Amino acid sequence: MVVIELNQVKLHAIHGIYEGEQLTGSNYEVSVQVTYEEGDSTFDDLKNTINYVEILDIVKQRMRIPTGLLEKVADDIIRAIRLQYPFCTEIRFSIYKLDAPVENFQGKIGVTLYKKF
Repeated sequence: MVVIELNQVKLHAIHGIYEGEQLTGSNYEVSVQVTYEEGDSTFDDLKNTINYVEILDIVKQRMRIPTGLLEKVADDIIRAIRLQYPFCTEIRFSIYKLDAPVENFQGKIGVTLYKKF
């Protein structure tokens, strides 16, 4: 089993349901783990694995689309990865809002979506 990972990728995007979020956006941190069975791969050719640059491109493209709920963003990204790499067996995607508009709160707020195929 192989897990391709992107960890703590920082992006700016316009997601959220609260007043002002659609105007200024927020800083986000995302992590992705995509699992697949390597079979008899010799790991000598990129076409025999999952390209993490393509995963990052999927994430960046979807993050550009303003969305109310982070759950929707996570689900759409997982679906796009699965479409690109139908042989993957599991995908875990976490997204955290680093500047959440919550009074008297310091930290990050987010969601993790995990799917097995």
